[in-house]
Amino acid sequence: MEKIKVAILGATGTVGQKFVTLLTDHPYFEIHELVASPRSAGKRYIDVCRWKQNSPIAEKIGEMVVKTTEESLESTILFSGLDSSVAGPVEERYANEGHYVISNSKNHRMDPDVPLVIPEINHDHLDIIKKQKYRGAIVTNSNCSTMFLTMALAPIYTSFGIEAVQVTTMQAVSGAGYPGVPSLDILGNVIPFIGGEEDKVETEPLKILGSYDGSAITFADFKISAQCNRVPVYDGHTETVSVKLKTKVSPKDVAEALRNFKGLPQELKLPSAPVQPIIVFEQDDRPQPLRDVWLNNGMSASVGRIRECSVFDIKMVVLGHNTVRGAAGAAVLNAETMFRKGLIDV
Repeated sequence: MEKIKVAILGATGTVGQKFVTLLTDHPYFEIHELVASPRSAGKRYIDVCRWKQNSPIAEKIGEMVVKTTEESLESTILFSGLDSSVAGPVEERYANEGHYVISNSKNHRMDPDVPLVIPEINHDHLDIIKKQKYRGAIVTNSNCSTMFLTMALAPIYTSFGIEAVQVTTMQAVSGAGYPGVPSLDILGNVIPFIGGEEDKVETEPLKILGSYDGSAITFADFKISAQCNRVPVYDGHTETVSVKLKTKVSPKDVAEALRNFKGLPQELKLPSAPVQPIIVFEQDDRPQPLRDVWLNNGMSASVGRIRECSVFDIKMVVLGHNTVRGAAGAAVLNAETMFRKGLIDV
């Protein structure tokens, strides 16, 4: 098949660089344009990008000349890793011009007609783009901490029902972008505040787990209480989660529901889809970011220590790769799902 031309908005940033690594030699998509700030415009990508990935920049990508968000683009799909301070109007303009904007930014996540998608859970929400005012479309993936929490909650919510959730996050410094958190603030320390994070974690899962009736998305009907912390870990957000269930079941039942969780990406065998979206650990001391964050190329959520909770019903530990499944990888999987569902005109 002829590959679909794609652009990366915010290509020099942390998420933008991850988009480059995931889309280089992708079977469906071809990187055609790189877009960044005006100070990078007209220069080679390799000359303006402070590359922080574990693999080198492909030569053909490094030689590409960077464009700005003020320019018209030729690509069908635009993967947005733009900072939220500029993302909103830029994404709207490109959607108005007929592009499919697959965004990692927060700006449009809670718009009533914009789907907030984890394809294993709510790929049916993608159909709401037909109701958008744009010639193209805007589709979003969730906040990174929301991603792993919601993946773990989805099979529990579907199988047993949920009344309430309490979650405490321990979030890696890579989630703050580059250069991230100053070393004298984070080394040997825990910072018990990440601006705007708790609100995202408390609201986004309810939209993702909600139902779409062909007209509107109705949010799930339980409460989430979140406390978010920055910790001195490079990659991998860890979350301790307690869940009050509508149907009381054993930790063994919950573990089995998590193990059996699969969705459309697995059915279609999409290129970025992990064979097992949720990996369940039996060991008392797992999952751990250092050892488990790259399982299934960073596209799975890991869950362990599933046990009874003395306040709610079940408690567990959840882990995921914040810049892969929690950011760029999630957007790429959304685009793959849209393409295979016939939602992208090419």
